[in-house]
Amino acid sequence: MMPSNQPLSPPPSAAPRATRRQSALRLLAVALSICVSSPSIGTLHGQVPAPPADLAPLPDDPATIMAVVGQSPILWGDIQPKVDGRIQQVLKEQNLKLPPEQLAPARMNLARGALTQAIQTKMMSESFLLEQVGTQAASKRREVSEMMTSRARQMFFENELEGLKEKHGTEDLTELDAKLRETGTSLRARQREFTDMMLGHMYMRSKIEKDPPVTIAEINTAYQHAIDTYRHPAKARWEQLSVLFANHSSREETRALIVEMGREVYYNEGWKELARKRSEEPFAADGGQHDWTSKGSLASKPIEEQVFSIPLDKMSEIIEDEQGLHIIKVLERKEAGVTPLADVQDEIREQIKKEKIAASQTAMMQEMRKKVPVWSIYPDDVPGAKPLRPTSIATGPAADSDYR
Repeated sequence: MMPSNQPLSPPPSAAPRATRRQSALRLLAVALSICVSSPSIGTLHGQVPAPPADLAPLPDDPATIMAVVGQSPILWGDIQPKVDGRIQQVLKEQNLKLPPEQLAPARMNLARGALTQAIQTKMMSESFLLEQVGTQAASKRREVSEMMTSRARQMFFENELEGLKEKHGTEDLTELDAKLRETGTSLRARQREFTDMMLGHMYMRSKIEKDPPVTIAEINTAYQHAIDTYRHPAKARWEQLSVLFANHSSREETRALIVEMGREVYYNEGWKELARKRSEEPFAADGGQHDWTSKGSLASKPIEEQVFSIPLDKMSEIIEDEQGLHIIKVLERKEAGVTPLADVQDEIREQIKKEKIAASQTAMMQEMRKKVPVWSIYPDDVPGAKPLRPTSIATGPAADSDYR
């Protein structure tokens, strides 16, 4: 009989349900983590850090100002539909139903990721406008902003809108807007995003050269600095026949078999065919063929010594090691050396280009931070940002208006 202090077992279905719930949560965490770990320029946004205990909670009012970039606010209503839309999408894809308290950490991380991305985009568009107006009056800024916004709207309707119509299978703008709202956005929101993205890209193009020039001198310097990475040891490829001590009753039997195999391959049968039939080493199924192998990497030192010393295309004598007896024939060998610059100069050129672009991106980010002040309710996520106490604008989020 079970002792009275023995813990009762859960009902048969309870443990599987708990396991399924844990698996579902893990799937959701993995799926949502993709949304907050996308690479970006510099270090402005990327994988969101684990939320501190004293982190400000997400607001309920969509008119709450989450950040101010230069003269432009970013509202909770700008990013909340994307956050909740993405969560619902993942829940639907994974066929999950989870209570809000279990979704709260993922919702917070998604919100922080969306906010930092919105801040970056807004910083670039603000920087572009500042470059256009310089130190001129605020009225000039409004004039330039309206002009650029008008041009961006025109491009949106000529290009981006057609893609949205095709994607959602409708020509009706009211129906398209309804479908976009189902995914956490709207036609007007997409238009605003497109405008900011266009201005941001224009700013990036003015600061970052996509194909920076690289001189031969730079390539040679980089090659010399990294010369050790281009050194390579001797390597060889060969074919092998083996008879292992563990598979036979005596050394005499093992030797008799390897001698017989050596005679057969020398006088009659092809190496690959014989290896597949009778050899006992791991590569026997591949016809005993060993592909390029670097000197110093073989477990059998007696075999390695012969691989890197005997003449090419000549059968070796019988080689003995701890595992058994072997015969090899070296097919090709390359001596140790350094890869010539000519063989790697294209690779080096591309690497230098990437480094130059990365340096330009870093310089651009530093310049933006000097020119465009940022206040955020999560200042630790944005280098140089100042803390912002969540406040609500009196007019509300104006979901279908441009509050630029």
